[in-house]
Amino acid sequence: MDASPSQTVLIVDDDADILASVSYALKQAGYHVLTADNGEDGLALVKTNQPDLAILDMMMPKRSGFLVIEALREEYTDPIHIIMMTANEGNRHQSYAELLGVADYLHKPVAIDTLVARVNQLLA
Repeated sequence: MDASPSQTVLIVDDDADILASVSYALKQAGYHVLTADNGEDGLALVKTNQPDLAILDMMMPKRSGFLVIEALREEYTDPIHIIMMTANEGNRHQSYAELLGVADYLHKPVAIDTLVARVNQLLA
């Protein structure tokens, strides 16, 4: 299934390899992709570009994934889909992410095809 040309996905992760690989895969799937390597820049990109979906790392410089989600939930009445990707295995963090309304909580490493399939499902 190919993405609509108007669908935008924001990836926010401080790992350059993850940004590059996920960005490449989503572009190949037909999405317009924005990237940021910290939470502050990611939040700024949301404000200027209004993506359809955001993929957030939990632990990032300047603003954590949780703080980005909290800001998004406060500022936007039409919440965007959010997938949180993290190496953290704690159930407490996953529970909080779910409380904040994330669409999915994925543990790194995430298979790229699994991630692209989940993005396709959420944006179908």
